[in-house]
Amino acid sequence: MKTLIIDDDIQAAKYLQEQLKEYPDVEVVGTATNGIDGLRLMGTHMPELLFLDIELPDISGIDFLERMDNYTHGHCRVVMYSAYDKFMLPAFRNRAFDFLVKPFDRKELSVIMQRVYTDRKYAPVHPGMAATTQDSSAHGDGKYLLYTNTVDFRLVNIRDIGVFQYNSDARAWEVVLAGVEEPMRLKRNINSYALLGISPDFVQVHQKFIINMSYLIEVTDNCCRFFPPFDKIENVRVGRFYRRKLVEKFSAL
Repeated sequence: MKTLIIDDDIQAAKYLQEQLKEYPDVEVVGTATNGIDGLRLMGTHMPELLFLDIELPDISGIDFLERMDNYTHGHCRVVMYSAYDKFMLPAFRNRAFDFLVKPFDRKELSVIMQRVYTDRKYAPVHPGMAATTQDSSAHGDGKYLLYTNTVDFRLVNIRDIGVFQYNSDARAWEVVLAGVEEPMRLKRNINSYALLGISPDFVQVHQKFIINMSYLIEVTDNCCRFFPPFDKIENVRVGRFYRRKLVEKFSAL
């Protein structure tokens, strides 16, 4: 079971990692001391289990929870922890699987791990992916079935998709289509991995943006410029963690 630990307290992270060695199927694939590096590790490893400190130096653990769906396949059990139990309620309200109070109690950790094993036993193999593949599907004829919040579904040409953008307020992805004035909001269980799987032409350039490379002209002032009919779009910025992959993809065209 791939596991990540995100905690700016290095000693606490090492202690937790040692305790997790008692569970032979737990593989700690990475640790991070801040939220941004943690999000990058989430995208790289797509863990099943995450131990997340609430108080990080750059973003809070609560903010991390709100962003992490962009970097995972949609089903990661998050155990949040802190020296202060006042954070327990906000953690659960933001979809934490469980809460652990510092300093760690081995018995409490054992209880949490038993919950994790029970949840894994009865959960689908890839619950997040099962939902997304059911709610959005590509066809061999170059069309894509969009499931949205406003209509049951809409069949569109993949070539008519210019940009996917993440709406933080709605906590859902939206799609910008040729000939459609307003972005269409997708169902909330559709994540970035499902969208990237539609076509090899789709590349994530920012945690909030996935673009169709077929329309990309250039990147100037860290913003993407597009061919018509998406030439009016000016707010798609390139995140520093995505720049290298974008350059490689663009150079291969």
